[in-house]
Amino acid sequence: MTTTPHLVTGAEVRAIAPAVADQLRVIDDAGRAPRLVTDRAGGSPLRCCLRRSQAGQRIALVSYAPLRRWAVQTGADPGPYDEVGPVYIHPERCDGQRDYGFPADFTGSRRVLRSYAADGRILDGRLAEADELADQASAMLLIEQNTASMPRGSIKTFPSTRLTWSSNH
Repeated sequence: MTTTPHLVTGAEVRAIAPAVADQLRVIDDAGRAPRLVTDRAGGSPLRCCLRRSQAGQRIALVSYAPLRRWAVQTGADPGPYDEVGPVYIHPERCDGQRDYGFPADFTGSRRVLRSYAADGRILDGRLAEADELADQASAMLLIEQNTASMPRGSIKTFPSTRLTWSSNH
């Protein structure tokens, strides 16, 4: 298991919850059955475990609406920020997420960081370049720097992960 440094913000990078991934394997957030594909080259980001697919591996392509699901749980209204996007997951339940640091498989590539207020509004967003996410410690430091002033209960997302924290700011 890979470890990451302790952060003042308490940031955790989270995969799609196993129960949600199970639902998506039956019917996705666009009301469709998953599309099973063979990833010939490998390297697709798997949102159920925050790892990359292997060459030749069967994976499921599903539509996922994380803000919509979060809004149902919290009573927030994502309004115009409600979006549904394509994600890959294993077609069967996998071992899931190994730890809650920045996924080692996702270092070294560009990622969009977006933060949302507790009521669902976008607060900020930026493109993190590959060199800023060169390794797990650098990625978590960047996240910490960008979340230090965020209000408690805010959510920051990546295209491949959901990040939550409970800082005392």
